[in-house]
Amino acid sequence: MKNNNMICDLETGVCGPAGEAEMEIIDFNQPEKLVTLYYVTDPICSHCWAIEPVLRRFVEQYGDHFNFQTVMGGLLEKWHDGPIDPANGIYKPADVAGHWREVGEHSRMPIDGSLMIDNPVQSSYPASRVFKVLEKKHGAATANEYLRRAREALFAFNQNISDSAVNIEIVNQLGLDGKAVVDEAEQTIGQQLLNEDFALSRKLGARGFPTIIMINEENKGVKIVGGRPIESYVDGLKQVLDVEELKPKQLPSLSSLLEKEKLLFSKEIEVLYDVAPANITSFIEKELSPTRYEAKEVLGETYLTATN
Repeated sequence: MKNNNMICDLETGVCGPAGEAEMEIIDFNQPEKLVTLYYVTDPICSHCWAIEPVLRRFVEQYGDHFNFQTVMGGLLEKWHDGPIDPANGIYKPADVAGHWREVGEHSRMPIDGSLMIDNPVQSSYPASRVFKVLEKKHGAATANEYLRRAREALFAFNQNISDSAVNIEIVNQLGLDGKAVVDEAEQTIGQQLLNEDFALSRKLGARGFPTIIMINEENKGVKIVGGRPIESYVDGLKQVLDVEELKPKQLPSLSSLLEKEKLLFSKEIEVLYDVAPANITSFIEKELSPTRYEAKEVLGETYLTATN
């Protein structure tokens, strides 16, 4: 059967429907489902420190599918006479030290913890308020970088992040005016911003840390409490996206990641790149120029720092 609309044009070199434009822009992208990932956490939460390797890999490989929002949960306002966490035998600051050490040894994200005997953190609110002021004034990326540095200072290097001087120095190292940020965090606005996070945390139904809640545009979601393997987070993301499979994004090179992060512990590199502990030294030597990093050790764990 002859189709009069089908012609072969010697000028255009096209066999097909007449009148097709020579060139046009087309878009095959389907609108993606928008997912918000709420990470309810606290600067002094040891289990949040322990999940950093898995959480980093999840964000690196699947972060294109969600908007990541850190929410401060308010773990410790202040010490008082009653029990703080009786389930873990924590009634006073010194009780935290042993618990933290156990978490550090189990996770291999190093935790010293002895400052909780000698110079205890009195509250997680000061660091949380600094996070919120940084988030408001300088954006989420800067605030999350501060949170990471604060946790390094507290857990691995035994610095008291309820101390203003410590927080000023951490913010200074971000290239900002630490005193101005910490002073603002101690004003009314700091607590107001923090209270907004507490309200959001309650609304999300988060009662412990870490809690990760992923919610899609239909306002349906999943809640994952505590440290879990990466498969749990991937499965949760599949559920809220309503897909059978998700293709992970290619990981950044170790050199570019270290340049961005400034400090990485061995466990983080092992988890991110699927490297056995016995092979980590040769992997690092293969991936990095000797002039680009320093290998150091704390509490029996190796960590890398970027050199300028």
